[in-house]
Amino acid sequence: MSTIKSPLSDEARKVTGEALQGALVDLVDLSLVGKQAHWNVYGRNFRSLHLQLDEIVDAARLASDTVAERAVAIGIAPDARASSIASATVLAVDSGQLTDKKVIEFFIDAYGKVIGRMRERIDATADPDPVTQDILIGITQLLEKQYWMWQAEVAV
Repeated sequence: MSTIKSPLSDEARKVTGEALQGALVDLVDLSLVGKQAHWNVYGRNFRSLHLQLDEIVDAARLASDTVAERAVAIGIAPDARASSIASATVLAVDSGQLTDKKVIEFFIDAYGKVIGRMRERIDATADPDPVTQDILIGITQLLEKQYWMWQAEVAV
């Protein structure tokens, strides 16, 4: 069995691998809390939120696959085991039924946190790996679009 070789230096690979692993955790976590809310949301905006939550779950899953495959391409083993996600999460949605208002508030906060962390990773990968930085920029653009849409739910 051969090891995947990377054109990156060991230090650049370390920094980039940490950024990718962090992004993977946030994206998998976002998809999980999205599904949890999808199953448990109720209220006046149930239908639209139920559908919107499926959209964010799909987008987060697609982005997490892109991130994990980039990690593998530079010789880093991605880790999306449940225990790894649970130990590194910054997102915690309540269990049980969730009002539409609570879901909206949660996702505005969640997207704010994840985007802040993604922007730190964008900065961290600028020098060591512009290819990964570009991937993270594209994903962050999609996250920021969703962030805007969640905020629009309550804008006055």
